[in-house]
Amino acid sequence: MIRQRRTGFTLVELLVVIAIIGVLVGLLLPAVQAAREAARRMSCSNNFKQLGLGLHNYHAAFEQLPMHGTGTKSGTPNGPMVPAANFWDDTNNHNALQLSALVGVLPFIEQQALWEQISNPLNFAIPPATTPVGAWQAFGPHPSFTAAESYVPYRTELVTLRCPSDPGTGLPALGRTNYAVCEGDAPTVLAYGDRGTQLAVNVPGAGWLTWAGTSVTARASQRGTFALHQKFGFRDILDGTANTIAMGEIATDIGDLDIRTSSRSANGDNSQTACDGFIDSARPRFWTTGAFSIGSGANARFARGFRWASALGYNSTMLTIKPPNKNICTANSSSSGQFGTSSRHQGGAHVLMADGAVKFITDSIEAGNINVSPVRLNFAGPSAPGSISPYGLWGALGTRASSEVASLDK
Repeated sequence: MIRQRRTGFTLVELLVVIAIIGVLVGLLLPAVQAAREAARRMSCSNNFKQLGLGLHNYHAAFEQLPMHGTGTKSGTPNGPMVPAANFWDDTNNHNALQLSALVGVLPFIEQQALWEQISNPLNFAIPPATTPVGAWQAFGPHPSFTAAESYVPYRTELVTLRCPSDPGTGLPALGRTNYAVCEGDAPTVLAYGDRGTQLAVNVPGAGWLTWAGTSVTARASQRGTFALHQKFGFRDILDGTANTIAMGEIATDIGDLDIRTSSRSANGDNSQTACDGFIDSARPRFWTTGAFSIGSGANARFARGFRWASALGYNSTMLTIKPPNKNICTANSSSSGQFGTSSRHQGGAHVLMADGAVKFITDSIEAGNINVSPVRLNFAGPSAPGSISPYGLWGALGTRASSEVASLDK
């Protein structure tokens, strides 16, 4: 009698093999995901390094950093704007001096072709038609309002300005940015800046917003590497370029009421308690549902990082008040508020130092007392002009000339 040789697996053996494979896959997948995020984080850091090189090359060419809050305006060179060109003006004729520093750095991050489109008049058509019906003025319309929706250069997505870990895409955003300039440790008159004589503004019924008032107020508070409508160079960074933040990473809004990318409005520049009351206790990374000043409804287009070409606070500005990944608290404005740094990375966010180095700042960085009022004109005590930052190491890293010895190096 001939015995047949068994050549297959028993059911038990097959199940054991499948179980072992399942365990191995379960162990491997988290490692693969971690490796992918590590690669995305490295790519994000490399983008920042390219921006740092761009800033330094710009400075080498012009002996100053690109201005944040520049462009074209209507009116006379030395008088009030006629009509008043404010950050809220929605116009095709000029951009109300609201171009971000990212526009100026374009030729130095290999975007010369885009810069040529922006810096020269550009023919345009009204969609869905394709036949040109007119020409945009040089440097385009206001980059944050509806006029910009038909202006192709400002709708362009730039790989250098996007962190691969950030999933944000599509309307109502135009060209998103994950990188914002640092304007220091105070949000005071962030929307207006130092308009000065050359950038004079006349707002009827609001005398403190005239150029003289905002000049004095802004110079007392806006202590970062960048400040709206002001020109700075490396010579102005008296605390040392290695110890001063030039730019910070920001997560862009995806419409989910994330406290880092949309805002609950509160009264005043530093009403932290009022904002905290709207955080969802069950999901502390999100706001409770309800009316928001920014990030929903008609104001959705102002959400975090939605316009790389715009100098408005929400779009391209960060402050060193709260540590990374804390909530945004605004003073009922898309341009004034506590616009921090944030990211889709675990545990912190990148910053670009003024010397070109890229650092990863953890959420636990020492930040003093965030409930203290920011440094401001006519304030006393720890908030008096010229004071050290009330926001600890984090605040000190955001100021360019506050005579503080602050460093991330051990």
